[in-house]
Amino acid sequence: MSMTTTQPRGTRGVVPVLAFSGIVVAVMQTLLVPVIKDLPALLDTAPSNATWVMTSTLLAGAVATPIMGRLGDLFGKRKMLLSSLAVMVVGSLVCGFTDDLLIMIVGRALQGFAMGAIPLGIGLMRDELPREKLGSAMALMSSSIGVGGGLALPLAALTAQHADWHALFFGAAGLGVLSMLLTVAFVPESPMRAAGTFDVLGALGLSAGLVLFLLPITKGSDWGWSSGTTLGLFTAAAVVLVLWGVMELRVKAPLVDLRTTARRAVLFTNLASIMVGVAFYAVSLVLPQLLQLPSATGYGLGQSMVVAGLCVMPLGLTMMFTAPVYARLSAKYGPKTTLILGMLIIAVGYGAGLGLMSAAWQTIIIAVVLGAGIGLAYSSLPALIIGSVDASETGAANGLNTLMRSIGTSVSSAVIGMVLANTADHVGGVAVPTMHGFRVSFLIATAAVVIGLVFALFLPSARRPATTQLRASSEEDANLERATRALAGFHGQVHGADGAPLARAKVTLIDRRGKQAGAALTDTEGRYALDVPADGSYVLAATASGHAPRASAAAHPGGERPVRVDLALTGSSDDSDVLS
Repeated sequence: MSMTTTQPRGTRGVVPVLAFSGIVVAVMQTLLVPVIKDLPALLDTAPSNATWVMTSTLLAGAVATPIMGRLGDLFGKRKMLLSSLAVMVVGSLVCGFTDDLLIMIVGRALQGFAMGAIPLGIGLMRDELPREKLGSAMALMSSSIGVGGGLALPLAALTAQHADWHALFFGAAGLGVLSMLLTVAFVPESPMRAAGTFDVLGALGLSAGLVLFLLPITKGSDWGWSSGTTLGLFTAAAVVLVLWGVMELRVKAPLVDLRTTARRAVLFTNLASIMVGVAFYAVSLVLPQLLQLPSATGYGLGQSMVVAGLCVMPLGLTMMFTAPVYARLSAKYGPKTTLILGMLIIAVGYGAGLGLMSAAWQTIIIAVVLGAGIGLAYSSLPALIIGSVDASETGAANGLNTLMRSIGTSVSSAVIGMVLANTADHVGGVAVPTMHGFRVSFLIATAAVVIGLVFALFLPSARRPATTQLRASSEEDANLERATRALAGFHGQVHGADGAPLARAKVTLIDRRGKQAGAALTDTEGRYALDVPADGSYVLAATASGHAPRASAAAHPGGERPVRVDLALTGSSDDSDVLS
């Protein structure tokens, strides 16, 4: 077998490719919005049954996010990202070739399962990018949910107006395939792996609990909020989730580490995420309907489906352009401050929206202001989560955070849908939403933001690391921020068999219990530096693309003087590991 030496793959293209995959996945949420009112006729079914075409995507996405995050931590985030996109492509093709309700629901559920790509993309950025690029990159990935929804609406409306509605699914499949090809070409696999096994019972329990909880939320308006079915499902959900929680606390390698979730920073970030999700979905439900209502109602703006989509599109565009602004603000003031600022801007947007509903151009102003606020808030969430958990837990933790946002959008959809239905005027047997209903919906969103703001205020302020380190990544930042004082640790150079330094090689610090204590990427000269939490014995493991990994045992005597350990990697990744 021939042996070749290659330089490690760079990170050029990683950010746009991962952000594109997030946008593609998010498109699934708004793909059918332009034809939602026509679904009963298109599928030859009752309106209550047709709603399952949307509900199945929501439920599958909620279930998939923590599961795919944990699988990514265990088996490789890139591998699971490709799997998520492949499932989405299959689901899109299933929907594209059918008019049967049951098959359509199955296909839509497969599309929604791809929502796990969002936390996987955030985890890959955490593992692969240099520190100076990480903030804006994670912000863009986190905002891709809103960006995808905002950009997809006018394009989906245009397609639905001028082609068969099945073309929407074939277009989604094409985007999924393109995203997979770009991921294979530009995104390297992360070497980070969590210890343990996959918690199958935990996944089944969480899935059952979430379905039992979200099902009555999405169908409560049809069944009646006080009906036996709705109340029974809520009760069953509470029982299942409590039993699941007890089991997770006793499992050695749980799907969700509830002790970590109970940390103050993680808990209040997740609670704030629910409120941000409520605020985000409210504007998506109200503005398109207001724009498309006929002007004969006295308050409708009488715009076409495409124009309505174009007026709402600035919501997603502003979220996308907010990402680099967030990076600068967060670097100076911290993600807690940017989350609070974002929520304040959202509150201003909804407050101003109460008086800006009489012209199409006014809805654009609302979309821009809300997009800026939601973009800042969404961008802050992964940074807050990552700063509170170990590097090996980022996939599962961000998966849970994405789940919290999904629950927020579900609650928003159910509650605002109920408000609009109960305040509607019935004209010729058709329910027409009223301006009163729109304004009450905006007030509900404002109240959610205020509650979220209270949660954000309880977040602890970030502490800066005690020392400045020669590091190209921030994978160990969470560990350093938890330490009141870090010891100077190990430093040195990683080079190939020919003595040439290896840039962007991964160096992982493993403690005597086999747990990761830190990690770093080498600079352009192959140099690295790692702090240690305490003196004692460690293992330094180095990996680089095109080279066999190497692990070296090392001891730190304590004190402030770093210990030099150079690592030489042989020329082929097929070689066996070396332990010196």
